[in-house]
Amino acid sequence: MQSLPAFQSPLIAVPESREQETLSLLLRNRGLLVLEVPLVAILDVVDAAPVHAWLRRFIASPPDLLILLTGEGLRRLVKQAEQIQLLDQFVTALAGVSTLCRGPKPEKALRDIGLRHTYSASLHTSAGVLALAQELKLAGKRLGLQLYGEEPNLFLVNGLLAEGALVDVVAPYVYASKEDEDRVRAFIDLLAKGEIAMLAFTSQSQYKRLVEVAKKRGLAAELDSGMRQVWLAAVGPVVKQQLEAAGYTVAVMPERLFFMKPFVTAIVRYLQQQREGQGGVV
Repeated sequence: MQSLPAFQSPLIAVPESREQETLSLLLRNRGLLVLEVPLVAILDVVDAAPVHAWLRRFIASPPDLLILLTGEGLRRLVKQAEQIQLLDQFVTALAGVSTLCRGPKPEKALRDIGLRHTYSASLHTSAGVLALAQELKLAGKRLGLQLYGEEPNLFLVNGLLAEGALVDVVAPYVYASKEDEDRVRAFIDLLAKGEIAMLAFTSQSQYKRLVEVAKKRGLAAELDSGMRQVWLAAVGPVVKQQLEAAGYTVAVMPERLFFMKPFVTAIVRYLQQQREGQGGVV
């Protein structure tokens, strides 16, 4: 962001759906003006049969290790287990299995059902998960792997297979567009006009959706211009790296805990610093 626009009340765009209400409420409770832009929805898979089959395999013969990449993934597995009346059996089996979590969100999802994680990747990426998994000597071990969305994550799967592990994957949810392209286009127009002070990204899917619509509607230049006019906030290093790889500067990211409350704290702190630096007007 090259220059600081003067906003009496900074407008923060929140392009989220899964945790949009939580993030928006936290920001509003801190006295900030929020524009909700639901770009991505997370839905159950259309065909749940493979998920149900995976759950039954897990219960009948629990793996040596379960890798959880997202909290949403575990919550969807719990929901599907409940739908087929196997919730108690699934949680009981899970309690006896070592778990490796990519980050704090799957750790929290485990706590929500009364369980604790066994391992936590120091780097919250697939590379970080693989590096930790490689230390566990997986040759001949049976692994469950919860994927996110429809992304097959061949990097991680192939890396685990190369270690001699037997990998059983499950994809319990999919990403789907929640708003039509006209609303996304309207948001890009607001960005290009400089009417947004900050854009808070919480997942890679959000930026991908913006780029997808911009290209389809011939608005790539407008999106790029808008992205360079606002402060960009990223919930964690994966999203930050995505934005930086696209050529943008990320102004805000939590220092070490990458979920909603630290994210809000970092946003508020940054805005206060900007307000103080501009004589009280942001």
